[in-house]
Amino acid sequence: MLQATLKNFFRLEAAGAILLLIAAALAMILNNSPLADLYQSFLDTPVEIRIGALQIAKPLFLWVNDGLMAVFFFMIGMEVKREVLVGELSQPSQLSLPLIAGIGGIALPAGIYILLTAGDSTAIQGWAIPTATDIAFALGILALLGPRVPATLKLFLMTLAIIDDLGAIIIIALFYTTELSLLSLSVAGGAIAALVLLKVRKVTRVTPYILIGLVLWVSVLKSGVHATLAGVILGFFIPMESVDEGGDMHYPLDSLIHDLHYGVAFGILPLFAFVNAGVNLSGMTVNDLFSGVPIAIVAGLFIGKQLGVFGFAWLAIVSGIAKRPAGVNWGQLYGTAALCGVGFTMSLFIGSLAFEGTGLGYSRPDRLGIIVGSLASGILGYLIIRYASRDRGNG
Repeated sequence: MLQATLKNFFRLEAAGAILLLIAAALAMILNNSPLADLYQSFLDTPVEIRIGALQIAKPLFLWVNDGLMAVFFFMIGMEVKREVLVGELSQPSQLSLPLIAGIGGIALPAGIYILLTAGDSTAIQGWAIPTATDIAFALGILALLGPRVPATLKLFLMTLAIIDDLGAIIIIALFYTTELSLLSLSVAGGAIAALVLLKVRKVTRVTPYILIGLVLWVSVLKSGVHATLAGVILGFFIPMESVDEGGDMHYPLDSLIHDLHYGVAFGILPLFAFVNAGVNLSGMTVNDLFSGVPIAIVAGLFIGKQLGVFGFAWLAIVSGIAKRPAGVNWGQLYGTAALCGVGFTMSLFIGSLAFEGTGLGYSRPDRLGIIVGSLASGILGYLIIRYASRDRGNG
């Protein structure tokens, strides 16, 4: 009975989002209980890998953020490649609306954050935190609405989230890079050249790509560029198709995405949430939320995202540049724009980069704002879409 229940749970579209929520809640409970020291000790657990002169020594917290999240970004890289070559990003007619809406969903939250933190040189480093959308959470909330939601709305949100991920990747590469090591960058360049050579020689076995990808990850980790970008680059190189000696067609990229999906959705992302969402509320007052970084993030996610996404989408539609998705009304579109304010995983990740060099550690001020802004956006988006879709589906 239990096995069947668990099997049905993991088949749910919203299962990943539910686990993320449970992991985040558990982290907050532990860090505000007598077990807080145990939770902090878990995050600080030293993990070291040494091969000769090469040493990678980090606390478990950073192994999750720099190592396991590279696997998540590797999957994003593969998914973006697939969408660009054969999916929704390959069709200009379906790309224009989410692209324009995505630009608004990045620009307006960043502008609001900068406006509210102007003059604070430390706080302003987090300007990119409210520009992110958590695709797992947003799609999971949409899935909870079942048949009320038209398929075209899910497609719009998915395409918008992919564009949002691309924006996050570009922001991380351009703005969250520390001092560079030319030696490590040279090794990374050599690894990329080796990946290019594999593509030129039409190598379709995945193993050589993964082995070179490990070298790329280590060199990027040591270079000062964030290590997760190695995952994105590797994802772009995984072959789409291959033909074996018997003439049978295989799809390495799709197979690898399928193999990684459950591990990422039900392992890596919940673990990331667990080690990043444990906000200690002791001594914290309401004023702490309504000041500095937290209120700037809440305003960016809850106000900036919905107004940016919906405002730019509305302008594109009424000007004739793009068309409203078939079967989608304005209320559903606005509710989806509100859902884009669920930043959570990506916002926490960017926050860890933004305040990495400030010495704030686990006391980073962004986490409370991310949780409140994401929660408010998710609830509002769900309620608006549910109300706007009341004549569809069941109930």
